[in-house]
Amino acid sequence: MKRWLAKPTLMCRDCFPAVSGAAWATDDYGCSNDTLRGEYAFGATAYTPPPLPNGSPPPQTEVVTGIKVFDGQGNLTQRDYRGDNLLGPDFAPPGQETGTYTVNSDCTGSMEIHLNVPNTPAASGIIDIKFVISDGGRHIHEVVSPFIPPGASKPASTQTNGDEWKIATTEWLNGAPRNGISLYRTETVTLSS
Repeated sequence: MKRWLAKPTLMCRDCFPAVSGAAWATDDYGCSNDTLRGEYAFGATAYTPPPLPNGSPPPQTEVVTGIKVFDGQGNLTQRDYRGDNLLGPDFAPPGQETGTYTVNSDCTGSMEIHLNVPNTPAASGIIDIKFVISDGGRHIHEVVSPFIPPGASKPASTQTNGDEWKIATTEWLNGAPRNGISLYRTETVTLSS
């Protein structure tokens, strides 16, 4: 009898690594386009290396800040300001920069932003972005891959990364749950003397 019980136990023990490996293959964290909804403040830094072989012109670093608005259905608008752009002290006009995004169930995704820069001879500027969502949809980490500058016909060599943070809304400030996540927990405490 001992021998009969030992064999199934060993066989089941050997099955668990295969089952756990299959479970990891799905990577479904419940993210969708609806995970991104509302306004997000962002900051990005772009580094453009010099062209080879002579290294001229020198490398350039650029900073950008702005606000993206996601509709929860795969569409977005953006207003950004390029630091030291020498074009004026304001953000891009409302409605000028538009785009689309896709969120995968594993909280990765991509977006394409059309800068729609007026008075350019060719493309008006396209930014392709790959991103990862964290903190229940309140933080986005992104890299640009690739960037086609306004007026250019091919991508520019650049290394750009950015982060976006959900701007607190009345819904969040009041602690209302969003996608099953509550910002804070409320407790009632009674003090007795």
